[in-house]
Amino acid sequence: MKGRVAALVGPAEVTIKEFEVPEPEPGAVLAKVRRANTCGSEVHIYHFHHPLIRQCVLGHEFVGEIAALGEGVETDYAGNPVGVGDRIIAPYYLTCRKCPACLRGDFNLCQRAYAFWSQPPEVEPHFHGAFATHYYVHPDQYFYKVPDSIPDEVVAGANCGLSQVLFGLHQIGLSMGDSLVVQGAGGLGLYASAVGKYMGARVIVIEGIPERLDLAKRFGAEEVVDMKEHTTPEERVEQIQSLTGGYGADVVLEVTGVPAAFVEALQIARPGGRVVEIGNVSVGKEHETSLAPGLITRKMLRVQGFVRYHPWYLHRALRFLELKHRDHPFNELTDREYPLEEAGEAIEREEAKQVARPAVVPA
Repeated sequence: MKGRVAALVGPAEVTIKEFEVPEPEPGAVLAKVRRANTCGSEVHIYHFHHPLIRQCVLGHEFVGEIAALGEGVETDYAGNPVGVGDRIIAPYYLTCRKCPACLRGDFNLCQRAYAFWSQPPEVEPHFHGAFATHYYVHPDQYFYKVPDSIPDEVVAGANCGLSQVLFGLHQIGLSMGDSLVVQGAGGLGLYASAVGKYMGARVIVIEGIPERLDLAKRFGAEEVVDMKEHTTPEERVEQIQSLTGGYGADVVLEVTGVPAAFVEALQIARPGGRVVEIGNVSVGKEHETSLAPGLITRKMLRVQGFVRYHPWYLHRALRFLELKHRDHPFNELTDREYPLEEAGEAIEREEAKQVARPAVVPA
């Protein structure tokens, strides 16, 4: 049997390639891809801006269906029995448990995280990314069975955006009664709004697109700050202070990917506050911004960036969706579907913000 992949062969150049579908090795799982979302990371990869992933199989946010189990695989990583036909999701990276990062317990920083996703599709087992008919879950890759109650369109993004903000907000110590300012109401920001509300925080979202402001409220934001009304950083800082008793936010989460937003986050946070950086992932001159380090010192801010997450946070994401997916319009996070052959167009529409979060659905 043959399957197809959307292969990135050059900057903004996607080709559909066909390969024999492999039998899973011991400890591995072969899945049929049911649905894969287009994430902001795909835009970076598409333009060859990712430092490690260039010529590759695109896609990483997905939900799949078990097609074959390798020898010894009887349960998922939470101990749930699995069989052919069960739906699963998996972190998009490996966790080798042997490298210096893993030995420190920093599983999200595993040095082999992209050992296969960074490979071109010609390298076996070929199906390294989710923009494909099949996906190969490696022996060093966690995976979890999807509860029947969670629809595909809701769970497809759990292994990236939802798990990422769960990890960041939990690690930074967001707690009941905190004020949480979320900069940006794209996929990450909306997930963060729902998670922040669930954790007992008062959620305030900064955004400039009217449709996203409305969604932010439906995802748990108690207050929104419209960038078209408050057009300068100074005005937005003043507005946040007015909403927080003149003091500033306990926690600020930056998920816009705009370098200047990081400086604004430092200004929004209260003295002794915490700033979580997830949105800015690119490096280089064009991604730099100016700031006075003394702002961090004098306000005694805790600033922490997060990349990926400990893989068991994906299981927590599933539990969260089981409990809360009916409370918020998660199904509206993706608003258009594309066939595999139009994966490149889906990424371009995502980049141009012509759609909210397109999905690739293999035929």
